[in-house]
Amino acid sequence: MYNPPENRVPFGRNATRVNNQSDVELATLIVRAQRNDQVACAALYEQFVQPVFRLAFGVLLDAKDAEEVVQDSFVYAFRTLATFDPRRSAFRTWLYTIAMSRCRNKRRRKWLPTIHLAEIIEMLPGTDPHPEHLLERQGIREAVLDAMKQLSPKLREAVVLRYFDGLTYREMAEVLSCA
Repeated sequence: MYNPPENRVPFGRNATRVNNQSDVELATLIVRAQRNDQVACAALYEQFVQPVFRLAFGVLLDAKDAEEVVQDSFVYAFRTLATFDPRRSAFRTWLYTIAMSRCRNKRRRKWLPTIHLAEIIEMLPGTDPHPEHLLERQGIREAVLDAMKQLSPKLREAVVLRYFDGLTYREMAEVLSCA
């Protein structure tokens, strides 16, 4: 099961878009993974696990549910990797579509998502030497999470894709099946 690194938060300033490799290198990895190259599969997982977790956490607002979605999404993606067609969409868009579908399934099974303050605090990077700074950050995180809980599930999906992962509107439309 996926555990986010201690020095990363699900979204915010540390959330960066996946661009560790060139398009050619990514295409090569995908082809190798489609041929069941386990090293290539591991490299794809490492490159995309953080953004998929961020997406799932942003939509579900529950770390344990997000971990399950990440695991399920990658299992499904690797099982169906032969169906991926780079002419139809970018790999990231294809993977996000899978993850979004899994998030929706998870949300349907769990109608009232809960968020535990202890889990949010555990996700904060190391302790701040000034307690007032830590309380301020907690307050901001709580305010963001409270605001996210007020959004409809569909709007929350759009907000997470746009503002926490930086997708373009075209990419969002593909992931959300609006195109």
